[in-house]
Amino acid sequence: MTKATDLQRNAAQRILVLDGAMGTMIQTHKPGEEVYRGARFADHPQDVGGNNELLTLTQPGMIRDIHVAFLKAGADILCTNTFGANAISQADYGMANLSYEMNVESVKLARAAIKEAALDRPAWVAGAIGPTNQTASISPDVNNPGYRGVTFDQLAEAYGEAARGLIDGGADLILIETIFDTLNAKAAVYAVESLRDAGVDVPPVMISGTITDLSGRTLTGQTPEAFWASMSHARPFSVGLNCALGAAEMRQHIRTLSGVADTLISAYPNAGLPNDMGGYDETPRETSDHIAEWADAGLVNIVGGCCGTTPAHIAAIAKAVAGKTPRVVPPKVRHMRLSGLEMFDVPGPDAGSDLEGAA
Repeated sequence: MTKATDLQRNAAQRILVLDGAMGTMIQTHKPGEEVYRGARFADHPQDVGGNNELLTLTQPGMIRDIHVAFLKAGADILCTNTFGANAISQADYGMANLSYEMNVESVKLARAAIKEAALDRPAWVAGAIGPTNQTASISPDVNNPGYRGVTFDQLAEAYGEAARGLIDGGADLILIETIFDTLNAKAAVYAVESLRDAGVDVPPVMISGTITDLSGRTLTGQTPEAFWASMSHARPFSVGLNCALGAAEMRQHIRTLSGVADTLISAYPNAGLPNDMGGYDETPRETSDHIAEWADAGLVNIVGGCCGTTPAHIAAIAKAVAGKTPRVVPPKVRHMRLSGLEMFDVPGPDAGSDLEGAA
């Protein structure tokens, strides 16, 4: 049985649990500039404090221990420490050339953690690809709305390098996450599909968007339905939402996605909304109570935590969904679905699925 087949089988039988917030756990160590640099980058000419992905290379023990803590708490899927491990984001630190290495080594660290945890159950590694610090749809210059700080091709190149590193490292999944701009995500999907076309054995792809505020839309204005219509052509292993909102605020949007997507639904919210200091106050019990209700309502297949969530949150979530029936994936709907900011749905048996995902 292949890893992908085993993953599909497990997802059909139970609700799978993602890990929690890598950044939150890193900050419990309060790393300073010297910790980020390590011996290897002691003489690097730019400040690197806050470059969490660099810790994979300079403090691998710290990252491995965080992975182990989440596994022992009940996580089935580890997300690699690669949210910003792409050339575009790393350019801010003068480390664009390290993107591939960061991705390869991050997967190896996650695999080492699985071995160290010595679980009596399977666990998988999701290679995380964050949105970069650029947007292809919005101008960063209020005086020039037509200007873009990055091109589609530049994004695709950066995503492709990151994905290649994750695959070469041995990732079981590719997780395109925290999507605030669907055009960025399309560049990531294009990059991954280009690798597949070149003969690379690409693992299943997870897609996770983010609703940025209580408006119920992504930063670039799409509703959850429109987001799915835009991304459905990728035939992802799962689609879902993460970050920005707490579980209470995210539920209605997960319900919406669950009603339109013919694939698995993932959800990993923050530990509530941020407080005035930028921290997160929601307790593991509060978060897990919300997610337990989602499971009871048949809305989810994969759950976990984003900003502010700790191993305690993941332990509570894993306990809350244990034994609960995963959402049943509905059959493919033979509609023509087009999307801009909202989804345009034309029912009909002859509508043709080839038009799905047009945007």
